[in-house]
Amino acid sequence: MTAVIIDDEEMSRRTLGTLLNNYCPEIEILGQASNAKEAYDLIQKERPTLIFLDIEMPHGSGFDLLNLFPSIDFEVIFVTAFDQYAIKAIKFCALDYLLKPIDVEELKTAVKKVSNKTVQPTPSSQYEMLFENLKNDSDPNNRIALPSINGLEFIKVKEIIRCEADGRYTKFYFKKGPPKLVTQNLKEVTSMLESYSFFRIHHSHLICIKKITKYFKGDGGYVVMEDGSTIDVSRRKKEAFLGLFSKKQSPPNNEK
Repeated sequence: MTAVIIDDEEMSRRTLGTLLNNYCPEIEILGQASNAKEAYDLIQKERPTLIFLDIEMPHGSGFDLLNLFPSIDFEVIFVTAFDQYAIKAIKFCALDYLLKPIDVEELKTAVKKVSNKTVQPTPSSQYEMLFENLKNDSDPNNRIALPSINGLEFIKVKEIIRCEADGRYTKFYFKKGPPKLVTQNLKEVTSMLESYSFFRIHHSHLICIKKITKYFKGDGGYVVMEDGSTIDVSRRKKEAFLGLFSKKQSPPNNEK
């Protein structure tokens, strides 16, 4: 594979280049760039298989750079310092990223994933979804990429009623259609959906607060969801759950 490194910090470019030379010999580095304009010209000239792209740069972010291309015919591994907003958007679209300082094992894993994808490149629709979601953070019309054994499926967040842990996987339940088994654990799913009015009501259950129809009091109590399912509220989650509702607004159809 051929690659270019795009980062406004020279030391970061040098460090990544050294790591790639030492631990990923299958990568040939064609060049480096420090800003979006240089990067655009470099990519047009070299046509790399892969770009390592810093997100925060002066005079245009990594996302701004990608927006310059009518279609993206190369793979991207985003590289960033801890940026919860950007990371959430990237994970939402099932794209690859590395956190600075870069961990060698994570770098090798990311490169291997890209190598496996060269036969079936990342579709441009995934990047289009990323740009759309970035413009409308936490909009329920945003789409999330759900990875399954057979590939990816893109679903609007507003269609999701609840999620249930199933070992290392998670089962998603929707307004319409059968549930889907996703190859992510519930902790990962929670980190992506919690800003969309989702709450981990139990160690095995994540629910959309807006899709509760009733709450029944009890030790922890339980909720009834739009799909008719009933889910216990764990005792240790009860206070936080009830705290989601203002004093002026009780949980839906609060019943004894």
